Amino acid sequence: MSIVYWIILAAIILFFLLRLRGGKGITSITAEQLKTLLEDKQNRKFIDVREPAEYKGGHIAGMKNIPLATVAKECANWDKNDEIIVMCRSGSRSMMAARTLKRQGFTKVINVRGGVMSWQGKLS
Repeated sequence: MSIVYWIILAAIILFFLLRLRGGKGITSITAEQLKTLLEDKQNRKFIDVREPAEYKGGHIAGMKNIPLATVAKECANWDKNDEIIVMCRSGSRSMMAARTLKRQGFTKVINVRGGVMSWQGKLS
């Protein structure tokens, strides 16, 4: 095998490792861990960043729909010390939202890995 093959393979592996790692200062949890957090909502905001049509098609009770494109505007008046839990369909858009929130100064940002696709409970 050529050196080009190994370089491409290393680049692909690095890409996926960086995506799994998440963002600096952003905690990632599983959908199972989300169930526990939903039981105690004190000082927490639960945000589903999917588009309204996706949200209406099935969402987790307790999650508020704020599409990714509007997160920066919507969070302007939130308490920066509140814990913000974000999710989407698979975890990709919610990681983008989490990064936006970190840039806005939020200190406790949590992304749900696997998003709604990994949720084993009932959808509303």
